[in-house]
Amino acid sequence: MNNTWRPLIILPLLAAAVAMGGCGAKSHSETKKEEAKLVVPVEIDSVTLGDIAAFFTGTATIEAEQETEVVAKVGGVVEKIMVEEGQFVRAGQVLAKLDDEMISVQLDQAAANLKKLESNFERNKDLHSKQLVSTEVFQQSQYEYEQQKAFYDMARLNLDYSEIKTPISGVVSERKIKVGNMILPNQTTFRVSGLDPLIAVLFVPERHLDKLRTGQLSKLAVDAINSDEIEGHIKRISPIVDPSTGTVKVTIETKDPLGRLRPGMFARIKIIYDVHANTLKIPKDAIISEDRESAVYVVRDSVAYKHNISIGYINTTHVEVLGGLALDDVIVTTGKGSLKDSTRVDIVRK
Repeated sequence: MNNTWRPLIILPLLAAAVAMGGCGAKSHSETKKEEAKLVVPVEIDSVTLGDIAAFFTGTATIEAEQETEVVAKVGGVVEKIMVEEGQFVRAGQVLAKLDDEMISVQLDQAAANLKKLESNFERNKDLHSKQLVSTEVFQQSQYEYEQQKAFYDMARLNLDYSEIKTPISGVVSERKIKVGNMILPNQTTFRVSGLDPLIAVLFVPERHLDKLRTGQLSKLAVDAINSDEIEGHIKRISPIVDPSTGTVKVTIETKDPLGRLRPGMFARIKIIYDVHANTLKIPKDAIISEDRESAVYVVRDSVAYKHNISIGYINTTHVEVLGGLALDDVIVTTGKGSLKDSTRVDIVRK
């Protein structure tokens, strides 16, 4: 009985296997046809000629090149404040005045004593020339006169110091006193910040040091003013490498005629150390990076072909092409992620 039904079971299984194999072959063929018909929408751009720069980037806080804390040189009560925060002041301008009544009295007293001792000195000088007084008396009168003159000069200087003056030109960035305050000698009263020029300090890795020179162009992007980049230049480079960080202090100087920049603002800085002029370049968005190699898709007759290329300098928007492309070649910028070599494309106009 067993020999009778076993072949009957095997035959239907073979038939099913053959049928399934036929279906698989048909599906593969259809897949090939679908791939051949696939058209990927892409955006394109062209290879162009232009300049491209190499630069070092970093971030820094904008600072005032000239900034000082204005201190009181004598103590006293604040009688009057002449300026407020945000006001521009010039070097030597009076910012505040102290009560000088006592200092004026001391000056008058010193002046009176000086006049008396000067008269005594002149008389002894005349008498000494006639040998009517001793040299000791003459020298004593001379000493007393000169000592009193120093007291007088000090009193006059203290009267002058009762007016608090700024040693630099700039903007009053902070006022630390109020009318009626009692202040002491060497107490800080104001902070004055020069806004022209402004500086930004970068700490550049020492491996980049050979690329940097004093005077090199730099550009500052500041989010707070939401405008175009502001130009600056390298003003000075420290001759010392910090052994703890392996960096060099580089000071960038910039000027803003429109007065938009302020000390304390955060800036992203590019130091341009080389420029390749009239070179082939393409948009950065066109590049495909794979295993340390760069490639693009070149479009010819509505078909995208993958080309490996050699690249040079890279900036925020473009890449320099050293080899693999020709001027005016059309390349894919958007949609390249859906492409394979020799894929048909539909060009979407921007």
